[in-house]
Amino acid sequence: MDVLHERCAGVDISKRDAKACVRTPSTKRRGSFATETTTWGSTTNAVLALRDHLLAAEVTLVVIEATSDYWKPFYYLLAEDLNVILVNARQVKNLPGRKTDVSDAAWLAQLGAHGLVRPSFVPPQPVRELRDLTRTRTQMTRERGQIVQRLEKLLEDTGIKLAAVASDIMALISGERDPQVLADLAKRRLRNKIPELTEALTGRFRAHHAFLTRLHLDHYDQLTEAIGQLDARIEEAMTPFRPALDLLDTIPGINRAVAEVIIAETGGDMNRFASAKHLASWAGVCPGHHESAGRTKNAKVRPGNPYLKGALGLAAFGAARTKDTYLQARYKRLTARRGPLKALVAVEHSIITAIWHMLTDNVPYHELGGTYFTQRDPERATRRAINALNQLGYTVTLNPLEGTA
Repeated sequence: MDVLHERCAGVDISKRDAKACVRTPSTKRRGSFATETTTWGSTTNAVLALRDHLLAAEVTLVVIEATSDYWKPFYYLLAEDLNVILVNARQVKNLPGRKTDVSDAAWLAQLGAHGLVRPSFVPPQPVRELRDLTRTRTQMTRERGQIVQRLEKLLEDTGIKLAAVASDIMALISGERDPQVLADLAKRRLRNKIPELTEALTGRFRAHHAFLTRLHLDHYDQLTEAIGQLDARIEEAMTPFRPALDLLDTIPGINRAVAEVIIAETGGDMNRFASAKHLASWAGVCPGHHESAGRTKNAKVRPGNPYLKGALGLAAFGAARTKDTYLQARYKRLTARRGPLKALVAVEHSIITAIWHMLTDNVPYHELGGTYFTQRDPERATRRAINALNQLGYTVTLNPLEGTA
């Protein structure tokens, strides 16, 4: 097998230290290679010392396995002066039963020397900072939703059914207990449901429940304020990506927050993805390949970026509810045959494919319309409609409209 890098290093990283294996041509036997494995700490000074060690060995490639977040200080410091690539752990698995940190480092060096590893996507610093902001906002938004669920569980303990109706629970915390008074706090459309509210708000809300509810609401307000600060910071960080953000806003189902997450995770630059299929595979919204002896076995959707997949899921759910759109028609068409979950994944795939073409060609979203599939094959749509009516016991006679025959 050809050797692409005669001087290559593999670094296996853990929380406390890292094993660095330097693979160089042997001075004793021509055509063979010698390896030297050393242990280095994970502090900044130790990583800088490792960098000097690799520079002295004149390595042309350093392969680092992505392990949790422990790879970040090594990658960022070594990449300043060395050719460093980050590889996915699933693609560089060592032989079972022979796994140690030392052998892992040597295995990484050997794979890198022969060019058998593919580098993972590590965005530049501005995109990394934007990722940190959007991911933190996503986590805080989820925490805020969990607080609402805790409040509902707490009020279920009192017999108050806020999951079924809506009202102002601040009055409960301040000491008001009369269901009729609480029901009168309803606003707008809920004013028509005061009898139902009175029944639902009848319970045993004690000082104990008021104390816990107050804690949950204070935490909710803190998260809301923090999310507002993140929104302002993200808005500022999005300035260089404003054209891409405006393009994504034209896709049905994608709102401002979802578009910001998509740009933060992909970097807004499609040049690093060879095609729309590569982007869909990287995002984890396409089925995997598992074929043996001519038979295709279970091919589940491959794991991908969880934040990007979550944003695409929200976009697909919103697009499926947007009337008279191609994405809604695609969802309804697939739901009947494959089920709602697989139909949503298919819509996610359509969205990410559209995103690649839009950002590559710098064009807005082109809506095909909700009647796209019907117009594409009108005879098939006619047959399906007739079969559906026949199953209901009707006999159908078709008379084309004037001018359409």
